[in-house]
Amino acid sequence: MAKTFQDYINESTNIVFFGGAGVSTESGIPDFRSVDGLYNQKYKFPPETILSHDFFMSETEEFYRFYREKMLCLDAKPNITHLKLAEMEKSGRLKAVITQNIDGLHQAAGSKTVYELHGSVLRNYCMKCGKFYNAEFILHSKDIPGCECGGIIKPDVVLYQEGLDDSVINGSVNAIENADLLIVGGTSLNVYPAAGLIQYKSRNCKLVLINKSNTPADSYADLVLHESLGSVFGEINTNGGKQ
Repeated sequence: MAKTFQDYINESTNIVFFGGAGVSTESGIPDFRSVDGLYNQKYKFPPETILSHDFFMSETEEFYRFYREKMLCLDAKPNITHLKLAEMEKSGRLKAVITQNIDGLHQAAGSKTVYELHGSVLRNYCMKCGKFYNAEFILHSKDIPGCECGGIIKPDVVLYQEGLDDSVINGSVNAIENADLLIVGGTSLNVYPAAGLIQYKSRNCKLVLINKSNTPADSYADLVLHESLGSVFGEINTNGGKQ
């Protein structure tokens, strides 16, 4: 008989979850590449251009106009997937969450070991003096948010043309290398270098893919579920025992 998602959880003691935008869409945060995603909406500039380092530096006010409207979803709450992953970590089975999202919802749900590949909207720093500012400050600021020292405040998110943080990458690679179950959810696995991280799993590590559409890794996964994450995680027992 084919193994179920619950079976793989039951058999594993070192689980790592790698997630993308699909994890947070059920919290009302739009993704980028679906039919209704940001990349398919019409703006004065393409979102890929707006969310680039060069654009931030040269068109900072326009960047922030888009950023406040589309990237700051501060009323969003963790959904069942975030909550179940936090429960799984508390039970000792889940060792790390690796996320491409910048919304902070995994931590809001209670997850402790979270590697944020693309940073977080919840952290913002002055480019001149390094002072920290929260997301609410950015949301309620006008035009270009400025520090009291006169510097420009920049979100701690990885823009196009910027590299990923080495410590986050190293932590993610180490977690995947030691996993006995890698759960990949809500990602098309088309965004690099993040998508390339799954190549670090060991041969003994099982791979479960949960995504509504096909991914490049479907052919070699141990289990593929083309379903919503909420429907899948809503059915599991995070302690590893069958319900």
